[in-house]
Amino acid sequence: MPGQRLPMRKIRDVLRLRAGGMSKRKIAASLSIGVTAAGECVRRARRAGLIWPLPQELSDAALELRLYPPPQATATNQRPQPDWAAIHRELRRPGVTLQLLWEEHRGTHPDGYGYSRYCELYRAWEGRLSPTMRQLHVAGERMFVDYAGTTLEVMDGTTGEARVCQLFVAALGASNYTYAEATFTQRLVDWIGSHVRAFAFFDGVTAQIVSDYVPGNIIVLLCPRRLCGGPARMRGIATAAGHISIRGPRAIRGALAHFAKLVFGEAPPKMSKEPGTLPELLASS
Repeated sequence: MPGQRLPMRKIRDVLRLRAGGMSKRKIAASLSIGVTAAGECVRRARRAGLIWPLPQELSDAALELRLYPPPQATATNQRPQPDWAAIHRELRRPGVTLQLLWEEHRGTHPDGYGYSRYCELYRAWEGRLSPTMRQLHVAGERMFVDYAGTTLEVMDGTTGEARVCQLFVAALGASNYTYAEATFTQRLVDWIGSHVRAFAFFDGVTAQIVSDYVPGNIIVLLCPRRLCGGPARMRGIATAAGHISIRGPRAIRGALAHFAKLVFGEAPPKMSKEPGTLPELLASS
């Protein structure tokens, strides 16, 4: 660590005594400074082309600037800078990853960033965007499942026929540990089978399963026609866009009534005198 800079008055004394032929050790003892500090003053004066006596018009500020010039600005990084905004837009497209974009960048700029530095700079740029809500995931609490938008093709080695496969993905919330498999359809048997194999892969079962999108066959399971009915039987229930939507108190009471019939049979459960309970809602439907 460099020592504290000497006052300009003492630096002038060092240069004066050195010009008189005094050694650095004697100069240090005479001015009560270190030998190293005295030698540093002499070297800086020699490097700046200063000799004693100094010009009378040379002020202390000008002398300090000659002896201690500001450091030269370091050369800026000459590597080609990627267009992070364009990269951010490209990542929204299906099948586009940072790995692919980096390979394109290095193909165009062989002297560009390495992959790890490329990802680090993109994450830093992304962190300056609008803040987003961060979720806290407890280990073993949630498994997120969905079918990927990208499909796969499997070639039959005998016939050469290409069959389109659906890509099932399951990820643990806390660790992002991911399981993926391909099935020929999104039917209920494939959906349930993929869950079973995912649990076997993770060697455990999470407390919750979070599905981003409910396929049509799952809607049939959760809200079958005998439960939800058709538009003429139960208004206010919609299953469009892969989600079950029940609107209005009458539709809610009707769905509860149908659900109770499935669970308890045709005979409704006994009435409860407590207000606001499920049987009371069923009775008012």
